[in-house]
Amino acid sequence: MTVVSSNEKYSFTKPNRPSVTLLAGLGVEGDVHAGATVKHRSRVAQDPTQPNLRQVHLIHEELFGELRAAGFEVAPGDLGENVTTSGVDLLALPIGTLLHLGDEAVVEVTGLRNPCLQIDNFQDGLLKRVVGRDEAGRIVRKAGIMGIVTVGGVVRPGDPIQVELPVGPHRALERV
Repeated sequence: MTVVSSNEKYSFTKPNRPSVTLLAGLGVEGDVHAGATVKHRSRVAQDPTQPNLRQVHLIHEELFGELRAAGFEVAPGDLGENVTTSGVDLLALPIGTLLHLGDEAVVEVTGLRNPCLQIDNFQDGLLKRVVGRDEAGRIVRKAGIMGIVTVGGVVRPGDPIQVELPVGPHRALERV
């Protein structure tokens, strides 16, 4: 992990922190998106009783280099992620992957972040860089992955990440 971030209020970006505490079944302690049920405003409007499959948002730091090469300035926390990683191909992980963060915390991968128009409000044209189409015309989402906290613990920049793939057939990530 390179950076951890959280924000207690609704805001597109999240300030970087020296550490965050992950709470089992809830998410990042003190973060506006923490909770057992959905906290994202559009999902609350649809059905506030839905389980929160978006307790923790992770983004690969390599995306920032790709965006920089396209003329955008994006830093850790700017896209609202809680954990910025390096060297882990997050987008290729299957549903149900367990990410062991630091000494104790475990996050179960639930799916892909589905970015919204707020990204263009942050920097015009950025949405097209994080959502596109592949050669076959399928939608490709690159704005990170989402997960739920299965084991809590304190997470700090520099902590290791261990990837534990699920047993059985792997299911590709879908938007959550």
